[in-house]
Amino acid sequence: MVSDIEPVETAWQGKWICVRKQGRWEYVSRTRGSRAVVIVAIDDDDHVLLVDQYRVPLGRRCLELPAGLVGDDHADDTPELAAVRELEEETGYTASDLQNLGEYQSSPGLVTEGFTLVRLRGLTKIGEGGGIDGEDIVVHRVKLADIPAFVAAKRADGVAIDVKLLLLLAGTLLG
Repeated sequence: MVSDIEPVETAWQGKWICVRKQGRWEYVSRTRGSRAVVIVAIDDDDHVLLVDQYRVPLGRRCLELPAGLVGDDHADDTPELAAVRELEEETGYTASDLQNLGEYQSSPGLVTEGFTLVRLRGLTKIGEGGGIDGEDIVVHRVKLADIPAFVAAKRADGVAIDVKLLLLLAGTLLG
């Protein structure tokens, strides 16, 4: 058992992440303490916005909910502000209604990173999206009822599926 009084050692540190060790546990943390925001953006016609982009650790594209960092190069940032900013950057949509759905941990046995889940509604297309700095983000507007088939088709095409998409698939997987 690891106690809070066991020292935390830094085994390796880069510009963005570090590997830490406490007792027998090894885990990864962000170096600047930034947090993430994950966005469930649903339009008035019950379509959800998804994105896919190449993810170096996976060596392939990954289908995901839009997401980004809170506080990364933005003073006085909040999850809500970051959600609207990231939605605009990644998808080209903005939102007029938002709801903070709480904090969640990404992979608590491996990383300290968690995320705030934010639901955005009242969507308006204001641009092309696609991300910044060569992110090459592809935007998908998918009817909620079609999500299971869309995810299955992407998986069959070799696209990785982010675990947070289980949020949209739960009804079909559980019964």
